[in-house]
Amino acid sequence: MTHHWTPSYWGRRITRSPHWQLRLAGQQFELYIDGALHPLPATASPSLRRGLLWSELQLCPGQAQAVRLGGLPHAQARTLRQALRQLEQDRQQDQRLADSCAALEQVQHWLALADAQLQQADAQHRWFTQEQQQALLQRRPALPVEEAALWAVFDDPALRPLLPGPPAQIEDALTRWSSDWASTWEQRNQAYLQRELVQAGELLDQVERQPLTDEQARAVICFDNRVQVVAAAGSGKTSTLVAKAAYAVDRGLVPPERIVMLAFNKDAAGELQQRTEQAFARLGLDAQAVQARTFHALGRQIIGKATGRMPDVPDWAVDAAQGFHQLAELIDRLKDRSLHFRTQWDMFRLVFGRDLPPLGGALSADGWDADGSGYVRTLRGERVRSIEECVIADWLFYNGVDYNYERHYEFDTATDQYRQYRPDFHYPGIGLYHEHLALDAQGNAPAHFDGYLDSLQWKRQEHARRGTDLVETTSHQLRSGALFTHLGQALTRRGIVLDPNPDRELPGDGARPMPDTELIALLRTFISHAKSNALSMEDMAQRLRAMPEDQYKHRHRLFLELATPILHAWDEALAAVHGIDFEDMLNQAAEHLEQGRYSSPYDLVMADEFQDASRARARLCRALVQAPGRHLFAVGDDWQSINRFAGADVSVMTGFVDWFGQGRVLKLEQTFRCPQALCDVSSGFITRNPAQLPKQVCSVTAAHGPVLQAFQVAVREQICDAIGQYLLQVQRQLLSGQMAPGRNGKLSIFVLGRYNADRSFVPPNWQARFGQQLDVRFLTAHRAKGAEADVVILPAMLERSFPNTRADDPVLALAMPHAEHWPLAEERRLFYVALTRARRTVAMFSVRGKRSPFLAELIADGALQVTALDGQPIQEHPCPACDGGVIVQRSGAYGSFQSCSGYPRCRYKPATAASQAVRA
Repeated sequence: MTHHWTPSYWGRRITRSPHWQLRLAGQQFELYIDGALHPLPATASPSLRRGLLWSELQLCPGQAQAVRLGGLPHAQARTLRQALRQLEQDRQQDQRLADSCAALEQVQHWLALADAQLQQADAQHRWFTQEQQQALLQRRPALPVEEAALWAVFDDPALRPLLPGPPAQIEDALTRWSSDWASTWEQRNQAYLQRELVQAGELLDQVERQPLTDEQARAVICFDNRVQVVAAAGSGKTSTLVAKAAYAVDRGLVPPERIVMLAFNKDAAGELQQRTEQAFARLGLDAQAVQARTFHALGRQIIGKATGRMPDVPDWAVDAAQGFHQLAELIDRLKDRSLHFRTQWDMFRLVFGRDLPPLGGALSADGWDADGSGYVRTLRGERVRSIEECVIADWLFYNGVDYNYERHYEFDTATDQYRQYRPDFHYPGIGLYHEHLALDAQGNAPAHFDGYLDSLQWKRQEHARRGTDLVETTSHQLRSGALFTHLGQALTRRGIVLDPNPDRELPGDGARPMPDTELIALLRTFISHAKSNALSMEDMAQRLRAMPEDQYKHRHRLFLELATPILHAWDEALAAVHGIDFEDMLNQAAEHLEQGRYSSPYDLVMADEFQDASRARARLCRALVQAPGRHLFAVGDDWQSINRFAGADVSVMTGFVDWFGQGRVLKLEQTFRCPQALCDVSSGFITRNPAQLPKQVCSVTAAHGPVLQAFQVAVREQICDAIGQYLLQVQRQLLSGQMAPGRNGKLSIFVLGRYNADRSFVPPNWQARFGQQLDVRFLTAHRAKGAEADVVILPAMLERSFPNTRADDPVLALAMPHAEHWPLAEERRLFYVALTRARRTVAMFSVRGKRSPFLAELIADGALQVTALDGQPIQEHPCPACDGGVIVQRSGAYGSFQSCSGYPRCRYKPATAASQAVRA
């Protein structure tokens, strides 16, 4: 149907418009002027401007072919407007339909692609991986219309027939497009898993000596690209790893030569290889091509393949003792070459050997005076009241400055409010007094220092009134290092010559400085951590700059100044023999993979004990599986992460997704080792730290008597004999039949020490006395990880022993993983490891008044009661006057009495009945 509009006679004459006519044919306008067709763009749409008598027609305004025509009667203008509105509606509907058809085509294409991917996975009997899912989601098109608009077109009866395809098919496509695809794929994988549990059932039952548990079997079958298995102690981690390799080969998922199993040392790799070969032999599979390697052996191989030159690792870069001696020699050479380095080395060792507590924090005392107040001993032998004063005194001694500590002020100042004034330091040669003030950067004292600023003001007034010379320093200046510049200038201006001399003779009663051996060991650890974390000196300098101002930045700065030339010397020594160390090996191997200089030959990478992975190990794992279609299977227990001192970073496991991308976290929560009661106690203890990954550990092991016991003796020297008596009780129970023997006919017993020195608690004659029935072995708690025994003895559950409250030297924070916020987090995990070595029971030994805070925590939780060896309960009464002490019985010149176990730090004595009667 064609519509047309033209001006009236008078309208044309008066507006002087040509004879024109506008026609609408379908959805296209045609313009005739004086009978000739005037070309218009296909998208040209007229606009109207109403005048007094007629309307004006405008076409293509603002363009070169713009046209303005007048004389159109208002009545015709109204019909033209109606036609324009209808035309716009028709065009919009046509566009909606066109966009909907295009969108529907995209939807159907993507659905076909998704269906094809799933069909391929089904045909190959494979897991539908996160990598495949993410690739599909990335290819999911952005539709030209919203989903709601697409449904609106489908729901319009006039438009539905115009869409391509049968309505039922379209509706199904739109419904599937809008579905939760993550859930859809998860349901598919779960259905696949259920089928595989049946179809691979024979393998899962035979791969190890015992059939796999349901948890283990599910972990084996789950073949996503990134899988982390969080495994409870004794839950069969190694069985799961071995079964995973066998399943991958048997089902044709991965060729055996493209599987590598990574362990942390040669012994663990050897055991893993042996277990794998035995399992494959049971199944009739060829295990020769499946490799169990250490991280370092694999890293070395990768470097050799990438560069054509197998790297050499000098013995001194492997052996701890040789490495220590090598580093000591390098440091001696640096001392010989540089007086500045030697000065810095000796000053750090003599003056800055220990860290400062927080401003106003508790004093870590070297000893206690008779009045119960703590003190710190200086190099010159004084007993000073704070570590800050000790640092200043030692700096003065190192520089040959004569001083007096807390000498009476030269004027009598005692009043009814103040005792005789004793300035912190006095320099007799120049008559200078020195007050060191516990003030922060803003000049504020700690909140609990009552009256501190008033006392300071009084001291300043006394010096001003008496005309005596005073220099002041602050805690903030000490932490920043500005104190030593400020104090040094004050002394030199008054005639003192600073004479740094590390060889100055130390008084016999003075504190011992940090030994060279201790500082060398600290630097060796620092180098290992810096390299493991791939930190350059600039990276660590940046960390130093970012440290809060209230920390002891000056000590960190001095240490980094020492470490910089030492690290360079270490690397130069390696380069001189064309060698690298273990940390280099991991980082260089990862870099070759990351940069594409070498392609990983493995499709399945399995890492054992992943809770102890360093960042360098994690980086290597990530690089090994960076190409599409690769699989990482990491097994570990963050509750047992106890090797931070060796570079382990538990956040690699707790932050698995951040490191490796979207993956699955599965759990092995069934243990074959500890009885349920011990699982409950140990789990409750470790999960006090909310950063640990949650697990609900359940046991299939029957209980054999009490799972936790705690015995207390009067003094430390009685522990060894008490353990001997305990072993005698166990032997008698075995001989009487009250207790069943262990797996090899004897009862296996671990004595687990926090330190090697705890070996002294093992009765020296145990073999002769109990060897027929008991197999007793001493291990440190660290070395016991991965092992188990029927009975575990913890011989020294004492304060300051287990847990070790001496944290890593704070300077290591420049190179180590970031510190954990939970107090004693790693010591807590170490105690958990010690508890969970036991198949039957854990026996702990403590000393009166010196109970470990971990033991005290278990007692407070109601997990056990402390007894004497004869089973009689022991109740300790906390000292009301101090934190940590208990009331103990003592003997003195006037007979028996009670006092605090913290004497002389705490001199509290309970009132006796006689003294109370006298007071009455």
